[in-house]
Amino acid sequence: EVFPGEGAFYGPKLEFVLRDAIASRSLTEASTGDPSLDAVAGLWRAGVRPSRLSKFGAGLVVLDVVMVVASPLLLKHIIDDGVVPRHRDVVVWLSLAVALVAVLSAGVTITQRWLSARLGEGLIFDLRADVFRHVLAQPIAFFTRAQTGALVTRINSDVVGAQQAFTTTLSTVVSNAVSLVVLLVAMTSLSWQLTLAALVLVPLFLLPTRFLGRRLAGLTREQMTLNAELGARMTERFNVAGALLVKLFGRPDEESAQYDARAARVRDIGVSIAAQRSMFLVALTLMASLATALVYGLGGVLAVDGAMTVGTLLALAALLGRLYAPLTALSNVRVDVMAAMVSFERVFEVLDLEPLVRESPSARALPDGPLGVRFDDVTFAYPDADVVSLESLEANVTGDRRGGEDVLRGIDLDVPAGALVALVGPSGAGKTTLTNLVPRLFDPTSGAVRVGGLDLREASLASVRDRIGVVTQEAHMFHDTVRANLLYARPDSTDDDLESALRAAHVWSLVERLPLGLDTVVGDRGHRLSGGEKQRLAIARLLLKAPDVVILDEATAHLDSESEAAVQAALANALVGRTSFVIAHRLSTVRDADVIVVLEAGRVVQTGTHRELLATGGLYAQLHATQFKED
Repeated sequence: EVFPGEGAFYGPKLEFVLRDAIASRSLTEASTGDPSLDAVAGLWRAGVRPSRLSKFGAGLVVLDVVMVVASPLLLKHIIDDGVVPRHRDVVVWLSLAVALVAVLSAGVTITQRWLSARLGEGLIFDLRADVFRHVLAQPIAFFTRAQTGALVTRINSDVVGAQQAFTTTLSTVVSNAVSLVVLLVAMTSLSWQLTLAALVLVPLFLLPTRFLGRRLAGLTREQMTLNAELGARMTERFNVAGALLVKLFGRPDEESAQYDARAARVRDIGVSIAAQRSMFLVALTLMASLATALVYGLGGVLAVDGAMTVGTLLALAALLGRLYAPLTALSNVRVDVMAAMVSFERVFEVLDLEPLVRESPSARALPDGPLGVRFDDVTFAYPDADVVSLESLEANVTGDRRGGEDVLRGIDLDVPAGALVALVGPSGAGKTTLTNLVPRLFDPTSGAVRVGGLDLREASLASVRDRIGVVTQEAHMFHDTVRANLLYARPDSTDDDLESALRAAHVWSLVERLPLGLDTVVGDRGHRLSGGEKQRLAIARLLLKAPDVVILDEATAHLDSESEAAVQAALANALVGRTSFVIAHRLSTVRDADVIVVLEAGRVVQTGTHRELLATGGLYAQLHATQFKED
């Protein structure tokens, strides 16, 4: 028999009210001793209530249960009132009634399955969209620690598991509980003695679930962790850079062996889960068969003695077959819920991680016109790992997870609108960290960063992202066309806009020579292009965005002389009329800066023009002498 389907009792977007319940552990902490009942109670405490569509589904549940009970009762009357007294008309009409019930039951089942699919898939969509948005809001430190493959697993596999936990908890418990009550009432009305005898074996259904549920939850958690590790490993090895590293160092066999070892453990866990579930279901089926034999034995004796009609006996046997289906489902729901709640916890573990950079409720846009940048006594230290990341998303988590010491100390710097500032200093001096504060990738530990006179913590994130542009040392390109990568900066750009930006970046001639021009796919991370070509495309993307503040972080590093000359020509166009920060180790590229800021150990130790700094000596003069001596 097909019993009320999944997903009949909840509405889309209800998962958002579950966060408080997960955070308070009300969905997972045992209070009744039964995790399925605790889950239902937790959902209710969290504010989950049936939607209009789910109320319709609940009505279908009741209707389906009534029809499940109706068929055996009609069978009783066919035997007792039609077959035994030889009333042909009664047999015919009641048989037609049974057929009608079957047709209606089929229609109800189809409708329930449709509701289940609509609500279940809607929940998956909402969860995935929410997790995706939430992850994108995390700071850069989150992505430097989290494994990409493990993160992708949370959005794909774990979200589906969370949806199954939700549907199993609500629909299975509610629909089968209703079925159980209605069936017991019907059976008791026919023979309370046989009903009581059939229920003697019920405790045997419940005993295996207490051990098996915990066991399967542990195995499921280990299986998900291993699958996430496999996904992370594939993500790292299947991109161009990872595959190149494996080939150049000649270790494909070792890579395959390590992958096989993890995959073999996933296989073994899968076999163990399947075997334990099978034994559990076989045991439940055996109990149901023994109970059926008991009913036929005792009922048969009563029918022979005339204490019970044959129709009543057959009706009881049919109802009993329907009774043990919801009993089996309710016994198994503990096992299913404890395993599926692992996914539920893993999804909401990500959703509960609060982004470090959040927009103020009273945020306003940056002021119009040219923008100056001011650092007011800025101090910054990278936050603790537990604040920006999750141990479960990291591999081989060891050592101290506390944040480091101050990376920037007491930075006071005023950059007028339109000025070109060069940041120089030894590696680890804090140059990149300082510029990361300008587009608000991080907030300072103390002090303030002001753009256009407005503290960035009071500025809207949309205006900050729109008015500030960055070109990094490793220009990232999506595995898409040249056009799509450029339009990422300004989606409403025309082909003329794209051409103008490409010409200004000195890369239009290259695009013209590509097989499909703007519609040529650049490959994973732009690996079909050279380093200089990617950098010039990144500059074209920046020009298309037309920001008021530009940050160039080692934009010409690791380029050959010809490529560097082309990129420098493109940069000359990109910086005109814009407030600019340029980080460069090659001091020859920053001689024309309006002001050069020299950093050491997180502090500003010198400021001035190229000539002034050479004349006064100090760290800049030392770096200059060392570099040009090497040259």
